[in-house]
Amino acid sequence: MSLDQIIRAWKDEEFRNSLTTEQRSLLPANPAGLLELTDEALDGLVAGMAGGSCVAASCFTNTN
Repeated sequence: MSLDQIIRAWKDEEFRNSLTTEQRSLLPANPAGLLELTDEALDGLVAGMAGGSCVAASCFTNTN
């Protein structure tokens, strides 16, 4: 598999799903980390933001 195909597989879910099981097994891990989060992981992220969040130099407080 070429480097271009590997990168495309990391970025393009439809292309990745079109690969054979053998081709997908040869893909190296995505350096960006997880491609998809589970519902449980998403729930944890939402719960963690209930009191506010900080992004870079800006902080936001949930006033609800």
